[in-house]
Amino acid sequence: MCKLFFDPGLDIKPTENPMGFIYGPGVFGPQVENRKLKDISRSLMDPNCEGPDIVYSIAMDVGKDVHKELLNSMHLLYGVVTYAAGKLGVEPIRSQGHIHKVSPFSNWSTPEVYEIWSGEAIVYMQEYAEDNPGRCFAVYAKPGDVVIVPPYWIHATISANPNRPLTFGAWCDREYGFVYDGVKKHKGIAWYPVFNEYNEIKWKANPCYQFSEFVCKSPSDYANLGISKGKSIYCTFEENPETFLFVPSPQVKEECWINFVP
Repeated sequence: MCKLFFDPGLDIKPTENPMGFIYGPGVFGPQVENRKLKDISRSLMDPNCEGPDIVYSIAMDVGKDVHKELLNSMHLLYGVVTYAAGKLGVEPIRSQGHIHKVSPFSNWSTPEVYEIWSGEAIVYMQEYAEDNPGRCFAVYAKPGDVVIVPPYWIHATISANPNRPLTFGAWCDREYGFVYDGVKKHKGIAWYPVFNEYNEIKWKANPCYQFSEFVCKSPSDYANLGISKGKSIYCTFEENPETFLFVPSPQVKEECWINFVP
């Protein structure tokens, strides 16, 4: 089993061999879905690169048994993901990037609330899937940090440390779905993360996009969305479930998404 460096507030442990999760007493969760290198290669800078066969494992709809009915009624879903250690050629282990589909529940593309449990993460996001990607951000996050992706934005999660697996949880809309068309059309996200000889992440512009504003930063303070630093997002849900109503119904916090800075 992999060690967690932040307590997520529910009894769940990631495993490496095979990649996946062990659910403790009183916790429900599905068998993991594996994303293989061949599944994401088209979105990489070098589609023919070498790397782990299974890049990451994902379990959608995890939680405590006592909350199962409430989560369904709120249209809220908790997902957990663990990444392999290693590299994809000179690129870090990462997801390919997507936009959330428009949910029939809200008629919005929904936001996502990430929480890092172990490893080092970069949550990359850009405003648009068009030739002009708009504002682009790389948010560097460590265990215990929360990062929020706003509605309609392309985003990808990147493991910044090739020597350690990355594990995180996230609140999502229950009718989640991923749209990859814009990313695939542009052969990936607008800025490729690559390792230099010191295993430091550097960023290379994707020539399939127009040149764009790009900001590297630490996570914002999300107090205006009810998020408290240092408290797990699952514990926040336990204490006040309505905190995360904005995930399946982003229109309730519509003013927050205007000029949003993650």
